[in-house]
Amino acid sequence: MAIDITDQNFINGLIEKERRAQRPRGRWLVVPIVVLTIAYLTPFYYLFVTIFKTSEEYAKSGVLQLPTSLAPIVDNVVQAWTIAHLGQAGLNSLSYAVVGAALSVAFAAAAAFGMTRLNLIGANGWFMLIFTGTLFPFQMYLVPLLFGYQRLGLINSWLGMLLVYVAICIPFPLLVLRNSFSGITREVDEAARIEGASEWRVFISMIVPNATGPLIALFLLQFTFIWNDLLFSSILANGIEVRSIMVALQSLQGTYSTIGPNVVITATLISSIPTVLLFIVLRKYFMAGLQLGNK
Repeated sequence: MAIDITDQNFINGLIEKERRAQRPRGRWLVVPIVVLTIAYLTPFYYLFVTIFKTSEEYAKSGVLQLPTSLAPIVDNVVQAWTIAHLGQAGLNSLSYAVVGAALSVAFAAAAAFGMTRLNLIGANGWFMLIFTGTLFPFQMYLVPLLFGYQRLGLINSWLGMLLVYVAICIPFPLLVLRNSFSGITREVDEAARIEGASEWRVFISMIVPNATGPLIALFLLQFTFIWNDLLFSSILANGIEVRSIMVALQSLQGTYSTIGPNVVITATLISSIPTVLLFIVLRKYFMAGLQLGNK
């Protein structure tokens, strides 16, 4: 039986339509993705070509032009390290970030344990009281803090900066850990108490190991916040002995600064190394903690 030409064309049309339906969709997204990728990577390209230039080469050549040599990076690092005193500033920020983040997460964990496992009277009220401090901008605290620190002699002191960072870093970890601890079954507590464990033992041996992911993720977030802080450190601790690395970077810029952008960007790259390394080391726990799950 012969097939009519009209029917054959209809069949061919159906076959072509099916082929088009099976083709990968979203090809039109390729161009925007490529454009966004280039726009995202351009600042990184600018950073890496700038640190290999001298001040004279940076002034004469285009900002995106490739450097003529890799040697200038050594001089840029030396200038950034010595002029801004990055060594002392880095140690100060490291001590603030490590101790401040650890204490804030530890205090938040203890408070979350009391609110979720000990049936404290007014637990929700205590939580709202602590968390309310995050509803106001930090700039509101600067003037009272400055006057209070002047009276107490805590201006330009390591202890003064540590107290500020611990206080402002407690509410957010408390919010996260309160939800995380609530998801841990109470049978764990009851089994430990039957064996004669104290509340402190239950907290250390039972609750904390079951919340490793959120605890480490919170430590990393608070470490990054303290390391990158400029607001409090520039007002309360701008002396060379106690200033943070962000204040040191700020000293390289300004109206009277003679340092070229190549040195400033080199110093900025140096200051970002600790947080990047910490994230690489703790990335597994950080990703687990982002899910607010228990590990």
